[in-house]
Amino acid sequence: MQPISTNTLLEALHWRYATKKFDATRKIPEGQWMAIEQSMVLSPSSFGLQPWRFVVVQNREILEKLPAISWGQTQPVECSHYVVFAYRRDMTVGDVDRFVARIAEVRAVSLESLEGYRNFMLGSHKLALESGTLNEWCARQVYLAIGETMTAAALLGIDTCPMEGIERAKYDSLLGLEAEGYSSVCSVAFGYRSEEDKHAALPKVRFSRADVVQYV
Repeated sequence: MQPISTNTLLEALHWRYATKKFDATRKIPEGQWMAIEQSMVLSPSSFGLQPWRFVVVQNREILEKLPAISWGQTQPVECSHYVVFAYRRDMTVGDVDRFVARIAEVRAVSLESLEGYRNFMLGSHKLALESGTLNEWCARQVYLAIGETMTAAALLGIDTCPMEGIERAKYDSLLGLEAEGYSSVCSVAFGYRSEEDKHAALPKVRFSRADVVQYV
């Protein structure tokens, strides 16, 4: 792998902002969108369990219904690609076993050789289940994917807007997520900023490095 320069990375992160108005006439080229999709797939998660689903909403009838359940935000109908990030609700032992089977397949090893790792994961699963934090833990994994995907998009010169301002239960019903055992966490709009978006020119406001970075 050839690392990018620090200047390239920081320039992309300074350029990125939560795009409020997209240029509805511009679409992300297929090759770049496939790279963004892969950045979702390659995102890290605890144990590598990937307790998530990424729903790319393309159906225009569905998209037209989303602003009304997104606090009036118009990004769903203006952006190039709109993705709902959802977590696996009430993850089961079967979900863990499915992941273990995938490890065995990809790495060409036996299930028996993974028994120790399986038991380790199941121990954490049991603790989270008993403490009532299992769904919260899975939902937090989704934010790792959101952050990684937004950074990947910025490095490709593609704008994004993360949207927590959505009525999640209504999203779940409309997209059929509830019936499949998933719950929405957040959505992200991808595309290109409109020249009319005044937020694009605003200076990025962050606390100073000294205020938020601590060495011990």
